[in-house]
Amino acid sequence: MRKLLLMGALACTLFLSGCSMVDEYFLPPPDDTVQEIFEAGNDAMREKNYSQAITYYTRIKDEYPFSPYVIESELALADAHYLDGEYLLASEAYKDFETLHPRHEAIPYVLYQLGMSLKKSYTSIDHSATAVNEAVEYFTRLQQEYPDTEYGKNAAERIAECRKTLAQREIFIANVFWGMENYQAAWTRYQHVVRTYPDVKEEAEYAKTKGEAAYLKYRQEEGQNMRELQQGSWKDWFRWL
Repeated sequence: MRKLLLMGALACTLFLSGCSMVDEYFLPPPDDTVQEIFEAGNDAMREKNYSQAITYYTRIKDEYPFSPYVIESELALADAHYLDGEYLLASEAYKDFETLHPRHEAIPYVLYQLGMSLKKSYTSIDHSATAVNEAVEYFTRLQQEYPDTEYGKNAAERIAECRKTLAQREIFIANVFWGMENYQAAWTRYQHVVRTYPDVKEEAEYAKTKGEAAYLKYRQEEGQNMRELQQGSWKDWFRWL
């Protein structure tokens, strides 16, 4: 009887050992835990491998929406896009974070980064300045709602930088009209800079000087047109001859 029990125990041991070997060699390995994925994303960030970090954080966001790591992953995802130079994607990710977690303690940082993402997405003076205007809105909100935070205190400087960019763009457009000899349109643009951006002193002074010159040329041109209407153009005299 004892011999039979020993043989049975040995058989069970061999069977379990065999099952373990089957699991080890033939079955797929277990999936990484969400903590391991999160730590892998953080490692990628430290190594400045932002595209890989984006992959890890996106996986947590999509596959583990109820994980305790998901909020940190959403913010880290936005940071990874920002550090990777993908400023429009970063701005969208920061907007998503604010929408989902409006009372989170990191909101002052999120608003600051949102403004910076929009500001940095503007790369050429001949492009639309919509993103810069939007950046001003976020920095202004940050300044008003979180004035005592580190980010709120830095908002005024960022607003000044954005307004300088906006003034320079208006001057660029005015100069284009000047080059086309459309002095009325140029004068209107220069006047807009003087009235809207008086705090951007260098640009406002330039616009004032150019605006006065554009207005003078516009009135001279207008006077010439009026004389031609009344007296006829010199070209008409050549046709008469």
